[in-house]
Amino acid sequence: MESSPLFHVVELRIVWRNDVVQTLHTAGVVVPSNAEESSGSVRTGRSSAAGSAAEKSLRVLEAVAAPGGPHRLTDVAAAAAVPKSSAFRILASLVDQGFVRQAPESRYVVGPRLRALSALVDGGEPAGVGRVLDELRRTTGQTVHLALHSGETITYIRKLEGDQPFRTASRVGMRMPLHTTAIGKGVLAHLPAGEVTGLVAATGLPGRTPNTLTTPQALYAQLAAVRSLGYAIDDEENEPTIRCIGAAVLGPSGRPVGGISVTTVTFLVSREEIESYAPALRAAAEALAPLL
Repeated sequence: MESSPLFHVVELRIVWRNDVVQTLHTAGVVVPSNAEESSGSVRTGRSSAAGSAAEKSLRVLEAVAAPGGPHRLTDVAAAAAVPKSSAFRILASLVDQGFVRQAPESRYVVGPRLRALSALVDGGEPAGVGRVLDELRRTTGQTVHLALHSGETITYIRKLEGDQPFRTASRVGMRMPLHTTAIGKGVLAHLPAGEVTGLVAATGLPGRTPNTLTTPQALYAQLAAVRSLGYAIDDEENEPTIRCIGAAVLGPSGRPVGGISVTTVTFLVSREEIESYAPALRAAAEALAPLL
C-alpha cells in the first residue's frame, strides 16, 4: 500500500471549491467527451458541459486518493460513478498533468502536482518537513527551496528565506524547467535514460541565460557528474546572478519525487563555497525521502 502524507493534510472535500475547479480547467485536466457525458449543471459559471466534466474529474481524483490504494481502473470508475472508458480517459489526462501517477500493475495513486496543490491550498505539511528545511537554512544561512517533480517541470511548494539582505524572485507555486535548475537536474539525473531523452526531445532545452545547457551532449555530461556527486549546481543557468545547489528527493522505488536546494547570489557566495553545502544538502534530501 502506498500512502502520501503530504496529500493527507488537506480534506479531500476541498476539491469542490471553485478555485480548485478553476485550477483543473487551467491545467487541462477536464476532459469533455461526448454530449451524454458532458451534460450537467453549472457549478463554476462555465458551460454545463465543462461543469459536468469538472465534477467527473474531481470524483476520479477523490477515488484515486481514497484509502486502500493504489487503485485499479475498475475500482476508480466504480467509486467515481463514471463509465470505465471515461475514467481511463480522465486518468490519462491526470497522469499527463502530474495530478495522478500510474503505479505498477496499472494501478493509480496521487501524483506530485496534487500534493503541491494541497500544500498551496492548506499550507500544511507532514511532521518533520519544516524541521528539515529549517535546519538546512540555519546551517547555510541561505534560502532553501523544496519542489516536487511533474512531467517537464518542478513546482516549488516551500521556500524559506535566508539570512542575506536579498530576496530571490522565486515563489511557492512557481513552475520551473528541469534542465535549468539545480533541483531539476538532480531529478533528471535519477530518471531512466529513455525518459530523459524523451524530455529533452519534448522541451528542446530552451535557454534562459547564456549559461543554460542547451545541447543534449552538455546536459548528459553534467547529469553523469550529478549522479557521481549526489548534487547539482545551477550556476546562473536559470537566472542571472543566482547560484544554487540542489539534490533530488527519492521515493521508495528510487524514482525522484522532487528535490531540495540552497539558493544564493553569485556576488556573495562563490561556487566553491556553495559546493561546501553539499553534505548538509544530501543529508536533508535523505531525511525528506520518507516524508514525501
